[in-house]
Amino acid sequence: MGQFAVIGLGNFGYYLGSYLYEKGHEVIALDISKSQVQKMKDVVSHAVVADATDREALESLGISQVDAAVVCIGTRMQASILATLHLKELGIKSILAKATSEEHGRILKKVGASEIFFPEKDLAIGVASRLDNPNMLDYLPFIEGYSIVELAPPKEYIGKTLKELDLINRFGIQVLAIKEILPKGLILIPGADFQVKDSDALIVLGPNETLEKIKET
Repeated sequence: MGQFAVIGLGNFGYYLGSYLYEKGHEVIALDISKSQVQKMKDVVSHAVVADATDREALESLGISQVDAAVVCIGTRMQASILATLHLKELGIKSILAKATSEEHGRILKKVGASEIFFPEKDLAIGVASRLDNPNMLDYLPFIEGYSIVELAPPKEYIGKTLKELDLINRFGIQVLAIKEILPKGLILIPGADFQVKDSDALIVLGPNETLEKIKET
């Protein structure tokens, strides 16, 4: 399982950290607010009161050992920039940072963020896409009896390659693409040696009855 740092524990940071922890990952969550940290105590591996703009504080927490760090600091632009800079200097290769504007995003990129995200903008686009194409994301009719759907991989799929799973021969299911969350990306027609992670989403084509059974597992 992965090791992740979540910096800034507003609503977005809270849900991100707790979800990763539920999936079995080690999560260190930090914020300057004692009340925010207190809320996280039981839903992540470690919840710490710390100032992410203080490089020594980050270093003392062993942040440099994580696989990826997510900077979720919202309105405090300077703090998010400094935190991102320190994470980069500490050698973290995958740094995802929340931006509140295009300009903020450009600065975060320049100081070391490997990926920028705009939660409100991304959510709005997602909702608009669903309204514009209501069947596209969760359920896309293909031909009678078959559908293209997005599935969270069942537990028994985690850590196995597509070759080992052999879904096409076992269930008549073809994996068309993989949506990766950490790091974020889309792999079209993944190779047989692709190893499924619990943070992935599988976009597959298959018989409706079989797909429904898998979704229920």
